[in-house]
Amino acid sequence: MSRATRAGINLSALQHNLECARQYAPGRRIVAIIKANAYGHGVLRVANALHTADAYGVASLDEALLLRLSGITSPILLLEGFFHTSELAEIDHNKLDMVIHSLEQIRGLQQNGFFERPQQSTLWLKLDSGMHRLGFSVEEFHQALTVVQQSGFKFVLMSHLACADDTDNSTTEKQIRFFDDHTHEVNAPRSLANSAGILAWPQSHRDWVRPGIMLYGGSPLLDQSAQALGLRPVMTLSTELIAIKQLKKGDAIGYGGTWVCPEQMSVGVAAIGYGDGYPRHAPTGTPVLVNGVRCQLLGRVSMDMITVDLRACPQARVGDNVTLWGDGLPADEIALQAGTISYELFCGITGRVEFTETEV
Repeated sequence: MSRATRAGINLSALQHNLECARQYAPGRRIVAIIKANAYGHGVLRVANALHTADAYGVASLDEALLLRLSGITSPILLLEGFFHTSELAEIDHNKLDMVIHSLEQIRGLQQNGFFERPQQSTLWLKLDSGMHRLGFSVEEFHQALTVVQQSGFKFVLMSHLACADDTDNSTTEKQIRFFDDHTHEVNAPRSLANSAGILAWPQSHRDWVRPGIMLYGGSPLLDQSAQALGLRPVMTLSTELIAIKQLKKGDAIGYGGTWVCPEQMSVGVAAIGYGDGYPRHAPTGTPVLVNGVRCQLLGRVSMDMITVDLRACPQARVGDNVTLWGDGLPADEIALQAGTISYELFCGITGRVEFTETEV
């Protein structure tokens, strides 16, 4: 590709982060969450790199079929279950596991003779323990549980933590108690912990854990950095300087002229913008690395370019490397500056960015 924008994916860091999940939750089985194209990192490369995971979690049948067609035979969990009963034949044929979260889904399984077929899938029954997104109410949960138990199908009991990112929030402890109160009499595996649960709430660890953002080197916790948690960045987004401008005091930069030079200074132009997935709302002062030296974004982000204050790096030249996040510059820091989360940064990388793989 002619543009210099590229996203380097460090497979060794990815595997390291999976091992961190094992160390934080020893003895538990792991569903590696690789939905949304593995949080923008490339689902096939990530699945192959995380081959030691016990299962993969995806959002939809299309995501699961891509894995199956690529030769991946590991268990795959549809985290939202099926959307239409017309999907059930493919789900059954491809031996996919499903989260079941509503009585409507239970009726769909019954009406389509799913429970009368040879057992191919494990059903994950989702209890709403307080997030109030997907999941059975307590009354519905016991109705669904009775149907599944009578069917003889294998099943797992699960829920999802809403506030585990905040270690001072009592909601997580309430959810854990609620989940335990309504599942303790059932002889079945359980799953509750997401990345934040794995890292900060060991009391939420059950038979299965479900790491997501931590696999990619992002912190799921409000008060701890990824580095402090022992995680390594997987994606490094970078580009090059394509021009260096010598500007005078009073010169305004970019659309709207929102930033004015306070003195005579060098300003670099880097080939990246919101057309590549860099956040448009990243403000002046957002850090970037020029040849490893911390510099600052100036003015508004354009579709294809950003401008960078080079006063901290006077030796910079056209063609020099510019890192937007990743190795040496946490994506979480950039997300905080831009008023978003690292999940969105990773998922927002567009198709014109070249992806490369490293193992260091």
